[in-house]
Amino acid sequence: MNQKISIIIRSYNEEKHIGRLLAGIQQQDLPENRYEIILVDSGSTDATVNIATHYNVRIVNIRPEEFSFGKALNIGCWEATGELLVFASAHVYPVFEDWLSQLIQPFENPKIALVYGKQRGNEITKFSEHQIFRKWFPDASDYHQKHPFCNNANCAIRRTLWERIPYDEALTGLEDLDWAKKILALGYEIAYKAEAEIIHVHEETPQKIFNRYKREAIALKAILPSETFRFLDFVRLFSINLFSDFYHAFRQGCLGLHLSSILTFRWMQFWGTYQGFRQKQSLSRQMKQKFYYPNAMKDSSSTRPDSSQKRIDYAQHQRKSNRYASNH
Repeated sequence: MNQKISIIIRSYNEEKHIGRLLAGIQQQDLPENRYEIILVDSGSTDATVNIATHYNVRIVNIRPEEFSFGKALNIGCWEATGELLVFASAHVYPVFEDWLSQLIQPFENPKIALVYGKQRGNEITKFSEHQIFRKWFPDASDYHQKHPFCNNANCAIRRTLWERIPYDEALTGLEDLDWAKKILALGYEIAYKAEAEIIHVHEETPQKIFNRYKREAIALKAILPSETFRFLDFVRLFSINLFSDFYHAFRQGCLGLHLSSILTFRWMQFWGTYQGFRQKQSLSRQMKQKFYYPNAMKDSSSTRPDSSQKRIDYAQHQRKSNRYASNH
């Protein structure tokens, strides 16, 4: 499988993270002539672009007022020359040197239209978000997923299918789910590849958590107009997720450390979702399970326990990024 790959990264003020991602891509086990990197930057005012210029990256600039998640992706896809389009958020980084080859491997099946990979948090990730990552991105791969859930922070699609169905530029989020829903309707398949693992770093204030879930709820209503999220849904799902997080934190001996952040995160998550749905639009049971219900009462590994692949050491590359940023 020798298709050319275009890696498309959306960025805005990501100087703390972009160098680590680009260094991780450099360490992949595919030859550099197999892929290109396109950074779609929407008006960064920090050292993001300066750091990116020290890597083999093509930079495309758009004005902040032009930005939507779908539009930034579409612009990157238009600039791409690869047959496979890989999407990575600017605040993620791969764990292993075979992340890219693992992510594209399922495309050996011509019916696969989209592949998305595992996501985990790091030491600054809020406890509740660790739980969400483990729920949304399990340890076992699924090459024949029957629902449209996916995530463009760590994802790949076929360019030919994007040319038929560009991303919806009007959505306030979840453009990935919208595209996946349309592609499933055409008879194509979605694969989840657990071995294509990245670390996803969110550094969000409570207000930003609220805003993220509110805009995603607004988008979900647009994608699935019959869906609703009533006040009783808010009370029920906030309560059971709060209990689940408390249980897992207690089992791990860190409930006292995380109690406040768990309460804040889950409140903002579900209050934001409720507010986003207030424009009068019942989540299907399957989508509620995927988006909102907590983990089963068991622990889950965060990496590939039997992997012979080498983990990427980012210490040296982080020092370089810090130096580039200080020269900005």
